[in-house]
Amino acid sequence: MIQRPLGNSGLTVSALGFGAGPVGSEALGDSDAEALLHGVLDAGITLIDTAPSYGVSEERIGRFLGARRREFVLSTKCGYGVPGVEDWTPECITRGVDLALQRLRTDVIDVLHFHSCPPDVLHRPGLVEALTRAVQAGKVRAAAYSGDNAGLDAALETGAFAVVQTSVNLFDQRSLDHGVAKARERGVGVIAKRPLANAPWRFPGRPYAHDVGEYWERMQRMALQTDGLDWPELALRFTAFAPGVATCIVGTTRLDNLRANARTLEQGPLPETTFQAIRDAFRRHDTGWDGVI
Repeated sequence: MIQRPLGNSGLTVSALGFGAGPVGSEALGDSDAEALLHGVLDAGITLIDTAPSYGVSEERIGRFLGARRREFVLSTKCGYGVPGVEDWTPECITRGVDLALQRLRTDVIDVLHFHSCPPDVLHRPGLVEALTRAVQAGKVRAAAYSGDNAGLDAALETGAFAVVQTSVNLFDQRSLDHGVAKARERGVGVIAKRPLANAPWRFPGRPYAHDVGEYWERMQRMALQTDGLDWPELALRFTAFAPGVATCIVGTTRLDNLRANARTLEQGPLPETTFQAIRDAFRRHDTGWDGVI
């Protein structure tokens, strides 16, 4: 598995990361969750990304991977969900860090994101400073922001975040010319989410869900040529090797899917002509798309 620096954060991550949302589902039994998490590390994946809103994901990571903690970069999120405390306040950040450390059974969180924090909220007095204090106290290694569009731009302008997480995929490329480009210039590490674009190619007609439906419509308009590749391979290789992207996170409950994704990235970047054709197709049709999925 390719390993890359996560910007100037001092952390190194695999080009393919694991989105641990599915691990938090109660529909997945403990034994299956444990096997999946160990399979992630055994496949050479060194970034695991979770959040307090992902069910019991944090607790399971802490319980099942405690003995292997040094083998991976641990990324989670904050800003909400602290009992008895108002969301998006300095106290929520400070107490949320301590609760996350307990759930994850670790002494330090490698990457801690503000989770989809709107621009106006981001500028509340003391909010960013609370996360900075957690870094200074050694509880967090890299302050981070997870979000898109105006929120991402506002986060980068603060200069407070060493890492950002944002959507990058075949049908959601605007950040490559904006947020990701700015991050790259400033040495900020980029974690790409939704690299498979919620797999809209699965559907013969527009699906009902807004996010998949929006990507499906973009797919129709862009009319991409896959150049003999299947859609998942085209999508993963596009995102993982896009300029400025350090790693892309994919969630699954199936180890065979995980291993297939890892093998896909062994093929390296797309041919430059294919990559540029995809970029050009998005730019041609990026009119009236609000970028909000």
